[in-house]
Order: sequence, then C-alpha cells, then structure tokens
Amino acid sequence: MERIEKLFPRYDESGKAMIHKAFTIAENALKEEKRSNGAPFMEHPIAVARIACDEIGLSAECISAIFLHEATRFFPDTDISSAGFGKDVYTIVDGLNKISTIKPKDTRLEAENYKKLIVSYSKDPRVTVLKIADRLEVMRSLDMFPKLSRERKVLETMMLYIPLAHQLGLYNIKSEMEDIYFRHADPEQYRTIKNKLKSTESDRQKLMIQFIEPLKQKLLDDGISYKLKVRTKTALSIYRKMQKQKVPFEGVFDVFAIRFIIDCEDDKATEHALCWKVFSYVTEEYESDTKRLRDWISNPKPNGYESLHITVKNKEGSYLEVQIRTKRMDDMAESGLASHWSYKGIKHEATLDKWLGAVRKALESPLGSDGDPMATYYTEGIHDLPSKEIFVFTPSGELRKLPSGATVLDFAFDIHTNLGIRCTGGKVNGKAVRINEKLKTGDVVDIMSGKNQKPSSDWLNIVVTSKARTKIRQKLSEAEFQKAADGKEILGRRLKNWKMELEDEVLNTMLKKLQYKTVNAFYAAIGEGELDVADVKSMIQDLSQSSSDQPAVIEAEKKTNRPVVEEKGGDDILVIDAKNVRGLDYRMSKCCNPVFGDDVFGFVTRTDGIKIHRMSCPNAARLMDKYPYRIQKVKWSDSPSSGNFQTGLRITAALEPFVINEIMDIVNSFRASIRMFNVSENTRNGTYDITMKIAVPSNLELDKVTSQIRNLKNVLKINRI
Repeated sequence: MERIEKLFPRYDESGKAMIHKAFTIAENALKEEKRSNGAPFMEHPIAVARIACDEIGLSAECISAIFLHEATRFFPDTDISSAGFGKDVYTIVDGLNKISTIKPKDTRLEAENYKKLIVSYSKDPRVTVLKIADRLEVMRSLDMFPKLSRERKVLETMMLYIPLAHQLGLYNIKSEMEDIYFRHADPEQYRTIKNKLKSTESDRQKLMIQFIEPLKQKLLDDGISYKLKVRTKTALSIYRKMQKQKVPFEGVFDVFAIRFIIDCEDDKATEHALCWKVFSYVTEEYESDTKRLRDWISNPKPNGYESLHITVKNKEGSYLEVQIRTKRMDDMAESGLASHWSYKGIKHEATLDKWLGAVRKALESPLGSDGDPMATYYTEGIHDLPSKEIFVFTPSGELRKLPSGATVLDFAFDIHTNLGIRCTGGKVNGKAVRINEKLKTGDVVDIMSGKNQKPSSDWLNIVVTSKARTKIRQKLSEAEFQKAADGKEILGRRLKNWKMELEDEVLNTMLKKLQYKTVNAFYAAIGEGELDVADVKSMIQDLSQSSSDQPAVIEAEKKTNRPVVEEKGGDDILVIDAKNVRGLDYRMSKCCNPVFGDDVFGFVTRTDGIKIHRMSCPNAARLMDKYPYRIQKVKWSDSPSSGNFQTGLRITAALEPFVINEIMDIVNSFRASIRMFNVSENTRNGTYDITMKIAVPSNLELDKVTSQIRNLKNVLKINRI
C-alpha cells in the first residue's frame, strides 16, 4: 500500500485501496514476464497508469483497469470477476483486452477501419483514452523493441494514435508522440529543425518582450492578472509547413505563438469578458489579420478546446500568432477535458459526462471527415511525411517494407523472384491494376502471374528497388546469352561454309557501325533473326578490304576527353553579419563535413578562424548552448564552384560479398568519387561495417548517392559522418 501511496497520491483512500487490489493481482500474474530489454514487464502498466493519472487526470477506476487488463491479457484465466471492482472497471478491462487482439495483420493499418474496431470495442469511451496513454508509453520506450516491431509501432502511431490524440484534445500527448515519431522516421531533419529552434530561441524571447511592453500598463490598470509564455510548434509541424509551403525553416512565420494565460475565477461570463478585453488591447496596438481570427471561446471545438487565436504584425513587419485563454482553458487544452476535474481535485459528474460525450462524438466522426476536428490535419498531408519508405501487406497480412515510389512489380519481386518474373499485374485493395501501379502505405497487394510471361527491358523503367532491377537484368542477360549462343553457332556454321574468318578488329568496327553495345547483343540479333547473316557477310568482305587502315581508325575512336575536376570550394561560402571578424579565415569542420547546400552555421574559434558546421552536426546543440556569443550566421554563395566537398558515410550491410561492388557501382554512377573505403567484418552480427569518404559537388548529389545505397536490399543502415 505504501508504494501505491507514493505512485498515486492524488486519490482518496477508497481509490487507493481499489488500485492496490488491482496492482497486487497484476504483480502476481506478471512476476515472470519481461519486456524486450529484459526489464520486468510490470514497469509498463505502472508507467501507463502514471500517464493516465498525472498527465490526463483519469479516475481510480481507470488506473485499476490498466493493471487488470495486463494481468488478464497475458493470463486469461486470471479470476477478477469476484474481486468486486464494479461494472465500470470490468467494462474498461474487457474493451482493452479486445483492442489488444487487433494486429496489423487484421487491420492492414487502415486507420479508419482500425478506429472503427476500437470504437466497437469501447463501450466506455475512456478505453480509447487509455489506449492512447498505453501508446505514449510504448513510444517513450521505443528503443527497446526490435527493428521491425519498432517500425510498425512508429507507423501505427503516425496513422492512428497522433490523429486520435488530437481529436480528443490530448495536445501534449499528441505533440510528444509527433516528436518521437519524427525523430525515428527522419532523424537528420529532426535534428536540423531542433537545432535551428535552439539557435533562434533568444530571438523568440526578445520578440515576446518587445510584444508585451506597450500592453503592460493597460493590463495593469485593468487589474488583469496573466502569465505570458511562448508556445513553439513541434518539429514535425514545422517540417509539414516547410513541405506544404515549399519554404525553408526561416520562411515559416508561425513557428511559435505568444500565449496569454489569464488567471480568473471559473465563471463563463467573466472568462469570456476578460479574453475579449485582452484581445481588444492587442488588436488596438498591433495590425491584425482578421482572416486568421479563430474564435473557439464562443464556439468551442467538439473536444472542448477553448481559445482566441489572432495573427498580428509588429512594427518590424514580423507576423506573430497570439493565443488568449484562461488558466482553466489552458489546462483543458494541454491535457484534454479530463484535466478539469483533476485540476479541481474532485469528480464533477456533469463535467465528466460532458467530456465522455465529447469523446464519443469525436470517435464516431470518420477520420478526415467534415465533422472531424482533425480534417485539416489530414488535408495537410500527414500520410505523406516524412518517411522515405512505405509499408504494404500481402493478402495474408504479412508486412512488407518498400521504398517510396515502389510498384506492383517491385512488390512481386520482393515476395519471390519467380513471382516477379511471371508477374502480369495485381490487385490492390481488391481492385485489378497494372504492373506499373505505384503503391502507398496500407495497401493490400495480391499478385497475378502467367506461365508464359517474360521480362522485357521496359520493366527496368517501372521498378525502383535494387532487387527487382538486378533480377530483371539477370533474366534479360540469361535470355540474351541463349540467343547469342544460337546466333554465334549460326554465324560460325555460315563462315565455315563461306571459308571466311571474322577478325577481332573487323568485329569491333562492325559493332560500332551497327551500334551494338556488346558482342552478345550482336550475336543475339543474329539468333533472333533481326540481323541477316547475308548482310553480315557483305560487311565482313567490305571491312576486310580496308583492314590495314582499321587499327588506326579504331585507336582514334577509343580516345575520349575526360573532364578534369578541380579540388576547390573555398569561394562557396559567405560569412555574413561578421563586421568584426572579417579578417578571419573559415574552414569546413571535420566533425560533420559540410557539403555545398547543407544548412550550416559558423563557430568562431580562438585559433582556426570560423569553422563551418552542419545544423545537424552532433556537436551543434552543445556549441549553441555553451558558446552562443560565438555562433555566426553563414550562407552559401548563389552557385557552387567547380570543386568538390569531401564527406563521410558509415554503412552497415549484410555479409554478402557482392554488396561492396554494388555500393561502389552506385557511387561511380553519379558525380561522386571515392577517396577512402574501409571494410571490416562483424562476424558476431553477420554484417560488414563500411566507412567511406567521397567527394561530391553538392548535397543534392550526395542525397542521390545515399538514397540509392539505402535502397539496396542488403544495406541495413547508412549514416552521414
């Protein structure tokens, strides 16, 4: 009981007694169970219960249901019916147990169907809220799960739990899950945006101070007690704005909002009057954009959200979003309507009923529909961000991961090479489609095949995966070799009959004249009948007459001009706003190897001038925190020089010998060159650990190289160093 007292001090004695009883049942049932990292499984329900208690404000019945759910989920024979918990608790436990049986195999990760299942299992709407609390704990512990399980949980969270948390007004939880999702889905973009937010934090504080200065006296004279704080958008929200508006970080003008939190009594008329009074002072002082006025005080959102939003422009021309609300409204906005009775410390039945009704209404609105508060969230493209991969399913529910842009043909080769070779089309979500149909996350794909189907060279323009390309080329090569063997035999017999020989010099000249890239292609054309052997005979006779001149001609044709790449790049960066450090040199930092086009900043060193770092540099946050006065804004010149920039890549690949050649082929196929290549075998993990340095003209070319390497089947991980 002492532990329950410590974990859940906010409940009365009867509530603590109920939780203690449920906790004891779970502790006994789960004592042998472990989590993925070997820790006791009881850590999970305890953490979920703390979220439900401290961050959402749910009742003791909900906390008890969390422990009973985990006990009966693992051990269905656990008897809880005679423990006297009450109907509400048993209803919640039953709903949670049913939801736990839903697997991606059953739902295909289609968000709307998954939500319908949750609602059908949730006789008590609090079941859904507890499921969101459970998912938040899972996301906080994401690093302990195996890779495939982690990817599936991240995808489920993005498609379902983030929108649901928003629907139900659980904005703090929604924001935290967005941050965790983005950190795992696109770590480099996440780190870049986070570091830019950190580097501009002082600017936001300065804007807030300047904003409130002309309003202070008016608010004081009116006796309005308030707190002012800056609310910064999540990294994912900023990224979505950048993508939608096609602007850099600096082009997102509503990165943050200034929020008034008014301290007053909980009287509706008083609250509304004070909020509108503050609104009038703000709009008198600053030019407002009435098109962006949002009045959620007169007409709260279905999830209970209340606030006044307005965008204003200050004297410097900067746009600021201003939010005005009372402390009660802010509590609801941060933690959902449940926080209201939690904040008051008592269980107001009317408020509870209102909240449960709002939850039910939100749940019954289809995701993305007109009546859904999340409709705008969907139209802004959450499903398109920011993953470079898609997740699709076989008819039996098996999860398959493919690169973005993959087609039905890619999927067929991913299942099995023979299925890919014979693929004639497919069914996507029950609808017949062609082999070039592009797939998206959540699709269920059934492949159709034919015995007489054969690959053609056009297939190479359809597929994007390296496995499919390799297998198609291999099959085309096999067919060409067979035709070439037939053609060589035909030509050999004819040459013997004609008592003629085909010299190598004559053959090479003939290939160039007929525009065949390889000898095999030449023989294959004869084998297929595309090239008449009588024409070949005539050409051999004509070319043999001038064979004495031929070597010189061939030698001349072999000469090619190779472009020379100069190793420079010193003029590719301009240090701006550096009036007092104009005499200093600058150089690229070796800890992150910036490349032309990267988001960068300068750091003024004591002896080495200005060192240029990437915004996503592992050292960026430390330098900005510890030495903000030495941070220098920098930008690249308008166009790159003809030089190259060196950068490093670290690759983990399966222990397959051909993967090294594949990686080198990809680098050489772009405007990049290898400067260092080091390979070591990790026999314990069954992988190659590859470190390489390459020279590239810009980050665009680097992105092409890394994207192609990442798409190789046997490449497990690639990071820039």
